[in-house]
This record gives sequence, structure tokens and C-alpha cells, in this order.
Amino acid sequence: MLTHSDTSSSGTQSTGHGNHKEDSPFLSSADAAGKKNDFYDRNLALFEEELDIRPKVSSLLSRLVSYTNITQGAKEHEEEESAQASRRKTPKSPNMGTLMGVYLPCLQNIFGVILFLRLTWIVGMAGIMQSLLIVLMCCSCTMLTAISMSAIATNGVVPAGGAYFMISRSLGPEFGGAVGLCFYLGTTFASAMYILGAIEIFLKYLVPQAAIFHATDPHGSDSAMLNNMRVYGTICLSLMAVVVFVGVKYVNKLASLFLACVIISIVSIYAGALKSMTHPPEFPICMLGNRTLVRDRFDVCSKTTVTGNITGPSQLWDRFCLPGNMSSTQCDDYFMQNNVTEIQGIPGLSSGIIRDNMWGAYQQKGEILEKPGLQSVDGHSAMENFGMYVSADIATSFTLLVGIFFPSATGIMAGSNRSGDLRDAQKSIPVGTILAITTTSLVYFSSVVLFGACIEGVVLRDKFGDAVRKNLVVGTLSWPSPWVIVIGSFFSTVGAGLQSLTGAPRLLQAIAKDNIIPFLRVFGHGKTNGEPTWALLLTGLIAELGILIASLDMVAPILSMFFLMCYLFVNLACAVQTLLRTPNWRPRFKYYHWALSFLGMSMCLALMFISSWYYAIVAMGIAGMIYKYIEYQGAEKEWGDGIRGLSLSAARYALLRLEVGPPHTKNWRPQLLVLLKLDEDLHVKYPRLLTFASQLKAGKGLTIVGTVIQGNFLDSYGEMQAAEQAIKNMMEIERVKGFCQVVVASKVRDGVVHLIQSCGLGGMKHNTVVMGWPYGWRQSEDPRAWKTFINTVRCTTAAHLALMVPKNVSFYPSNHERFTDGNIDVWWIVHDGGMLMLLPFLLKQHKVWRKCKMRIFTVAQMDDNSIQMKKDLATFLYQLRIEAEVEVVEMHDSDISAYTYERTLMMEQRSQMLRQMRLSSAERQREVCLFLIIVAMFFFHAQLVKDRHSLVRMGSLYSDEEEEVVEAPPEKVQMTWTRERCERKSISHCVSLSPPPPSPHSRDQSNVRRMHTAVKLNEVIVNRSHDARLVLLNMPGPPRNTDGDENYMEFLEVLTEGLERVLLVRGGGREVITIYS
Repeated sequence: MLTHSDTSSSGTQSTGHGNHKEDSPFLSSADAAGKKNDFYDRNLALFEEELDIRPKVSSLLSRLVSYTNITQGAKEHEEEESAQASRRKTPKSPNMGTLMGVYLPCLQNIFGVILFLRLTWIVGMAGIMQSLLIVLMCCSCTMLTAISMSAIATNGVVPAGGAYFMISRSLGPEFGGAVGLCFYLGTTFASAMYILGAIEIFLKYLVPQAAIFHATDPHGSDSAMLNNMRVYGTICLSLMAVVVFVGVKYVNKLASLFLACVIISIVSIYAGALKSMTHPPEFPICMLGNRTLVRDRFDVCSKTTVTGNITGPSQLWDRFCLPGNMSSTQCDDYFMQNNVTEIQGIPGLSSGIIRDNMWGAYQQKGEILEKPGLQSVDGHSAMENFGMYVSADIATSFTLLVGIFFPSATGIMAGSNRSGDLRDAQKSIPVGTILAITTTSLVYFSSVVLFGACIEGVVLRDKFGDAVRKNLVVGTLSWPSPWVIVIGSFFSTVGAGLQSLTGAPRLLQAIAKDNIIPFLRVFGHGKTNGEPTWALLLTGLIAELGILIASLDMVAPILSMFFLMCYLFVNLACAVQTLLRTPNWRPRFKYYHWALSFLGMSMCLALMFISSWYYAIVAMGIAGMIYKYIEYQGAEKEWGDGIRGLSLSAARYALLRLEVGPPHTKNWRPQLLVLLKLDEDLHVKYPRLLTFASQLKAGKGLTIVGTVIQGNFLDSYGEMQAAEQAIKNMMEIERVKGFCQVVVASKVRDGVVHLIQSCGLGGMKHNTVVMGWPYGWRQSEDPRAWKTFINTVRCTTAAHLALMVPKNVSFYPSNHERFTDGNIDVWWIVHDGGMLMLLPFLLKQHKVWRKCKMRIFTVAQMDDNSIQMKKDLATFLYQLRIEAEVEVVEMHDSDISAYTYERTLMMEQRSQMLRQMRLSSAERQREVCLFLIIVAMFFFHAQLVKDRHSLVRMGSLYSDEEEEVVEAPPEKVQMTWTRERCERKSISHCVSLSPPPPSPHSRDQSNVRRMHTAVKLNEVIVNRSHDARLVLLNMPGPPRNTDGDENYMEFLEVLTEGLERVLLVRGGGREVITIYS
């Protein structure tokens, strides 16, 4: 859906979106504006003013048809390198079907090095039953993942980018980046694994003479082989990187050849298995007792040889015995006590060997391969003869074999990676991928059974074919020759390595171009034709790490971890989208269910820990660190991901739970509504209010920052957005985690009331209001500032909200300052629910205030026992678990001083003068009319008197400039005065509008008493807390009678005079702190 904000011409563009094409790939306001005749379509006259942002359906559909998805794979690189690309005017439409676009590429990627080099060994070690279980677990995991992937891939157009694109757009940039990098590392290590497999075939079976390092003793053969793998692996990796760098088109052209090698090799295995039923191949195995001998160390499987009529020692005898006469020579004890026999290595499909291979025979490292059925006499065997036996090179277990086999089930993403080349990706990806997994699973299941039914157990457990003259074990079964498998598997592994080395840099380039991980930006660049040069270099370096490990059995579990992590999040993405029922979740593939996705996710997690728990923890740690890095440092992206929907669902659930009732006192914390004031340029006038809020909250709980813009909403919408952005920027600078709310109202006072009433949602509402002090209210002729302030105080009291007013907020410390000493003084004059106790404790959690000490002062009257009060207060603080010094200040009754009378007189005179200054001309006329009416009434009622203050108060009702004054015509003005009202007035004050000030003893005694309290308290507070870092003080409430509002402001000024930092606090009418646990 295209919203107004997507194409608004106001200049405000969303910076949170990754690619604007994803939001509105078909709509362009420029295109729409170019077709002026669209605006004046006679049938769409009702919509003509909005056709620039809401185009006609016909325009939408025409752009939809012409939309092409540029492939992020190899296709465009071939076209860029081709000389014909410059002459091609229209892009070639994707035309690959299910077979060529998905099915065969998936087959090529799934069938790999493990099938040819390790599957026979896995069957020998685990047995047929456990091998079938391993294959079932791995293939079930990939099948469930393919179902989830099919649902995601058919939920709209998936641009090329495969699994990374699907996960990032379904689970958000954090998960997408983390899993995308895991997928990249998995693909990179896959290239290393394929290269190691190719080098193993090359050095073991093709050209053994090419080995550079040779073992000097029987125990050094493994290390020599690893060094050979490292040297040749590095050379092979360099050559492959050069091929990929020169041009990926050569890799694509050879892909068909590599796939043909794989298919021919598999067919030859089946052909050999069927032929073994009648004519099993001749691969005899030489056994000494029940131990398997390395067949290429001697010529004849016998202790003696007969040459003519002379019986002499064989090469085997010479290996186990010292030179000399056969009758007197010293031989190996085990060799002398056991016979040498020869058994068939490939008994054939009809031999019944399947019964012997049904169950596992796991071995420890260095353990000699033994056939259980053969007779053997235990005897001492010399260590120097250990190299004559076939032994296990690593310790094996079920979990290890799972980790080694799983890479042979990966590669299911090949179809989704080519989605840009498919004619109908939403149909081809599910069908092709699921068919490919079904085919490969059947091949694996049948291969396990065939290997167990045709090949001798000791040969199956012989990883490198030492017992069959260094032949590839699976090659001994193939027909017509073992070389078919050897050559075919070599080319297939080389091809798979090239494919991985081609795909991994492009995946890294896609992640880098999304700009979600800042330090990867350099890898988004490449050659002019788009080749990811820098990404290829990094891929080569990481693959070299896998080459240096040099062991296929060590690299495979690492690769398994990263792929399992990727598959886990594919399942999670599908499950989350299904359960949330987001409106955009409408996949064409219908055969999915959230339970299947959760099952697949659980299987991935289980396989990770089954195969290698420490690798699993490392892989999850890497993904977690990437996630956190993107969360804190990465670019903000809004991709409409499922995690956002999950957050909304979780928030909804939590808000509904919060609606059950108000929070318990133990859970109460100030949830702030910070009322900010903006200047004419829409900048925050007092940013230290936000600083104070961040220090008080420390990122916990709710913080809403609100402001009011005076005006009309329709005219001030742009101004409101600008103000909101300015506040958000300031919140980010001051590290305030919260929400921003800007309200447009005709009167600031009404806007503040709206904020207090409507901010928050459900149970997540503010319980405390923070607002600034109206500075300069004495000098201003405009009463709006302090009237709005007092009105806000009254509204918070009526709403039972707590109130905090930081006075002199400009002197409050910034987040970068540190107080190394000093006090936070609390003047606890009246009980307000414990707010005064809780706020210093919360402030001291922040590093700015942490080293300040807390002092609590309370006021004792003459009839109070100050000593007992101090003890009780100390006990109360101890039970509250708050550390603070306790002081009880005694305030003796004293006569009201002349200074107090003088301050009261000045206050009332100033109020009187301000009221006179605020009288408009219309109000002056109204006052004269009222005066004349009263004089006339005086002649009839001589005893009536009138007080001038009443008239002034009537005029002051209209003095607020925010109020709308409706002046009625003079003839319609009707004044009604009752006798009782007029009797309370004094006519003498009405005649003289500027009377001389009365004597002190005639002042309003309530004002005098309040001023006396303010003066006395201020003297005591300044005397004790003049050097405090912060003074917290009970804020007295405004008078019930609005006539005394100016006086109330004066009382607060007198109360806080001489103090640098003051926080006036009013409780919300409930207890906020408790002594109970």
C-alpha cells in the first residue's frame, strides 16, 4: 500500500528504509506527473487532485508488467563482460524453468564430497541402522527447512540473494545480518571443504607420487598428509580464486560438466552394486588373525612363498621378522601365533554381509581394524610393526558422524539463490527444491543399504582404502572401473568448490550493500562490471583458514554449524510469520504449518549440539555478537519484518496484562511525561530537562517527551513533524530512551491537558509529569506562561499524577559531568507517598550522582518531640534499605516579621498593577458601565457598598490572551446584580481605581501566613543546604481559589530563593515506596 508519507513532496523522507524500491517498486510520482492527461480523465474527476500520489490502476499495472528484477548472481556479470551487452537495449526476461533453474542446481549442490569420500566410512562405523538414522535426521531437517523456505519464497517476489534476503526481510536487519554472515561463513568453509576433498582424491588416489612431505616413521604419516593438504590446498584455492576473478562465466559454463560427473558417478555405483549380485569385483583383503593389513606394503598375502621347490620368506615375513634363517629368526609374537588369510573385500549384494554391517563398530584413535568373525590369538605386537595394520585415524562417535555427514544434505538454497533467473519463481522454487531433496534423500538411503549389503565391514571402516591397495572404497564397488568414481568425484568436488567460491563473495557483497554492518561497507565495492573483488579477497583468506585445518573431518562440523544456524532461522521466520498472521503473509505455497517450522527449528538446534556442542556455542556466540553489533552500530532499516510484528504482539500481550490492575508499590517507578518547550526555530529550549530525565530513568521504564504547538492541525502538520524530529534528535543526544508526542492545539493550555490525559497506552501510561519552571514570569506582562504552569499543576493533581519541577534546570549537570562529593538534600515537610525518598535513590544509580551522599531533613514544631522523630525517621530509612543522614530541624513559633509583611505587600501591589495593565479597552468600558450602574443603585440603596477588587477580578477573567473574547454589541449587554453581591462591596474602592496601599494589619491574613511560612522555610533550607548539589522539596499545591494564582507563584519563588538546584516534588496520592520485600 502506498501511503502519503512515501511520496510526500514535503521533503521528509524516511531514512529507516533500506531500499525505496522495496516499498514502492512500481510507483513513481515523476512518471505520474509526466502524464498530464491522467489528471483530467473525465471518469476520474473525483480523484484528479491526488493522481500524482495515487495513480490510476492502469498505470500501476503497466509498471508492474515492465518491472524486472536484476539478478544479484552471475547472470549480469556475464552480460557486462560480453561485448553484446552494450548493444542490448531491452533486458532479457528470465526464462529458466523448474528443471534447469532449481532441480539440477540443487542436485549439484547437495551431492558432494561426503557421498564419495565419507559415506562408506560412516556406514562402516555407525552400521546400517544408525547410518539410516543419521541420513533421516539430516534429510528431515533440510526437508522441513525447504518447506519453510518455499512458503517464504512464494510470499511475494524474492530478488536474487536467496536465504539472506528471505531471512533479513522476514526477521529484520539484526537477524538478517547475523544469519547472513553465518550463511556466508558456511559457504566459505564449504569451498574449503570441497578443496580439501579434491586434494585428498588427488593425493590419495590420482597421483600419490605428488606428495611433498613423507612420513619418516609409521606414526608420522598423518602429519605428513596434513602438510601436503595445506600446500596443495593453498595452491588450488589460489587457482580457483583467479578463475573466479577473471570471469564467473567460465564457472557457469563448466557447471553442466560438473553436474554430469556427479550423475555418472552415482549411476556407476548403482550399476556396480547390481553387477555384484552375480559377478562381484575382485578386491581381496589380507588379514593377519582378525586384523586388517595395509595391502600395498607387500606383494603376496602369505607368510612364505614357493619359488620352484624352495619355500622362502615372503615380503610379509620380512616386515614382521628380523633377517635370518626362518627357523631361528626373531619375529613379531602376534604374527607368529596367527594365520594369514585372504577374504573378499566386495562379497556382493547376495552374500548376506548385510547382517554383519547392521550395527555400529565405533573405534578410538589408533585402534586397529578387526573382523569379529575371524579366529585370532592375542599376542604382543611390536610398535614398529604398527604401520602394517589399518587403524582408525580419529576417534568416532555417533555425534561426530552426524556433524561430518550433514554438509552432504546442504545446498537446498541453490534454487532460491537463482530466483531472479526463473520464469516463475513462486512455482519453481518449492517444486524443484522439494523434488531435489526427495531425490537426494532416496539416493542416500539406498546408498547406505547398498554399501552395507555389498562391502565387507573392515573395508567400510577403512577410510582411505589402505586394505584395497589405496583404492577409493566407493570406487571398488563402481562399474565399469574405479576410475569412473575417482575422476568423477574429483571434478565434482572441484566444481562445487568453484560454485561456493563464486557464491560466497556475492553474498557478502549483498550484505555490505544493504549497509547494515558499517565495517563491511568496503566489501560492497568491486569491479566496474559488479564483480565483488574485495569480497572475493576476504573469502579467499577465510577459506585459507579452513585449508590450514587440513582435515576434512574437522572442517565439516564447522560448516554444519553455520548452515544449521541459517536453516534454524529460515524455520523461525516462517513460524513467526505464520503465527503472527501478518496481513502481508500470503504465500502461494500452501503446504506449510507453523508446527512443521518449529519442528524443523528444533531439529536444527538439536543437530547443532549433537554434532559438536562447543562448535554450536561458538557459532551462536558469533551470531549473537553480530546481532548486538548491528543493533547498536548498524544502520536503521525498516523492512516490514516479522520481528516487528512479534514485538507488537508481545507488546499487546504485555499491555493487556498490565490492564489487570495498578502496579504494586514494590514495582512502582516514575514513568515520565516530560513537557518540553520549543523556541521559534523549533529547538528544545531547555535540553537539560531531558538530561535530568535520562539520569533519573537510566533507560528503565517509560519516558514520553511531549510538547504543544499552537495553531491549527491542518496548517501545522509539517511544523509538527519538524518539531518531532528535533525532539527525537535531542533525545538521542541526551540518551533518553522513550517516545515523542507532539500535539497541535489552538491553546497551549489545552494541548498540555490533552497530553496529560491521552499519552501512553493501556497500562503503560505515565504516572509522573516533569515540566520546567516559567522563568521571567514576574517581568512578563503576558500571564499565559504562569497560568499554563499553574493549570498544569492543577491537572496533574486532579489526575492523581506525581509532579516534578526542576528549578534552575540550566545549572543541572550534564551526563558527562561527575560529582565526586556533595549532598543530595531532601526536605521532607509533608508526606507525599514517599516520592522524596525514592527519587534520590534512583538518581544515585546514575554515574553523575553516584558519589553524592543523601541527607534527609524534616521539620519539627514546638509540640513535637524532635529526638524521638529523629529515631523514628532513622528506623524508617533502615527498613526502607536507604542510606541517608537524618536531621530534624526545629522551627519555633515566632511573630510575623516586618520583612514578611513587606514581601506580602509588594506581592499584592504587583498583582494589582498587573491586573490593571491587562485591562483591554473594551473591558475598561465595561468597568465604567458597571461603575455607573452601581452609583445609580447607591442613590436607592445608600447602605450598599462595593469593593473595587471584585470589579478587577471580573475583568481579570478575560485577561488571559489565550481566551477568546467575544464582544457583544452594547445594546445586548445585560448585567444582573443581586443585592447580596453588592452588599459585600465597597463603593469607595470603586470610585478610586488606584487607592493608596493599606496598612500591613489590613492585609489578607492567609497571604501573610503563607508568606511567613515560605520565608521561614527558605531561611532554614538556605542555612542548611546552600552548598548541596541538589535540594528536593515538597511543592505546595496551588490555592483552590484562582484569585491567588499570582500569589502562589510568589510563594514558590520565596521558598526556593538562594538555592542553585531545586527539585519541587508533588506526590500522586499513592504510596510509592514500601518497607516490605
